[in-house]
Amino acid sequence: MSPTSRSTPESTGTDLAAAPSAGAHSDRASSPSPPRGRAGGGAGRGAAVAWGTFGVLVTVAAWWAFTYAAAGGSTMIAAFRPEQLPGAVGSLLERGVVVQDAVTSLWRLLGGLLLATAIGVPLGLVIGSWQRVRWASAPVVQFLRMVSPLSWAPVAVALFGVGSAPVVFLVAAAAVWPITLNTAAGVAALDPAHLRVARTLGATPFERLLTVVFPSIRPYVMTGVRLALGISWVVLVPAEMLGVSTGLGYEILNARDRLAYDEMLVVILVIGLLGIALDALAQWLLRERVVRA
Repeated sequence: MSPTSRSTPESTGTDLAAAPSAGAHSDRASSPSPPRGRAGGGAGRGAAVAWGTFGVLVTVAAWWAFTYAAAGGSTMIAAFRPEQLPGAVGSLLERGVVVQDAVTSLWRLLGGLLLATAIGVPLGLVIGSWQRVRWASAPVVQFLRMVSPLSWAPVAVALFGVGSAPVVFLVAAAAVWPITLNTAAGVAALDPAHLRVARTLGATPFERLLTVVFPSIRPYVMTGVRLALGISWVVLVPAEMLGVSTGLGYEILNARDRLAYDEMLVVILVIGLLGIALDALAQWLLRERVVRA
């Protein structure tokens, strides 16, 4: 039997570096709970869908009422009415800009996440492996993660010029800390006995890394990637307003400059829907491919 971690993180997002307690682990080990989303059966899921649909309908009704009440003679507010959306969607699809810009933004997001993972996982391994390194790095890490990634925008433009490179840099700057801290938490939660057993069996340090450490910290890393995904998506859109001529963030500025407020609203809705889809995909991967593995 291959060694495993003492605990498995849950993607609550409340504490990036929090490791589950041993007591919580023993409870899960003795009486494993059913996968999330199945508790309560079909009735619970049906009620959630019904109430969610109700919430959307109430929001649309409030949106319609507000725009009609506030519009008056303002053509700008009138452009935000719900009935303006079909024409704006048709115009954007006819020009093909939404699909192209969405693909461009997703590629930049992927590039930033890959860069953040390439930096965050090794850094987390180092921080989590030695207590003194954790102590020494804690003030610097806490300081850097509290600085808004967009604060680095002038530095990114100065280093990389305009284009996709500074956008990818800012996305990576936003994503690296959740991945680093969750990786460090996973390493710190490893049972030292597992490493001692592997060492006794003659495993080299690299083999211990591959067969003991990586399988054990995988849920932590994936939780960090999911948290990083949400933060990165929020940072990506304003980052694309910094001198690039493609992407969803740029398309918002473009629609504003053309006074096409209905098209700007469509792009904002696309950003929100894509964000929901990305988070749902990350949740599915974490649940199906990691926790149940």
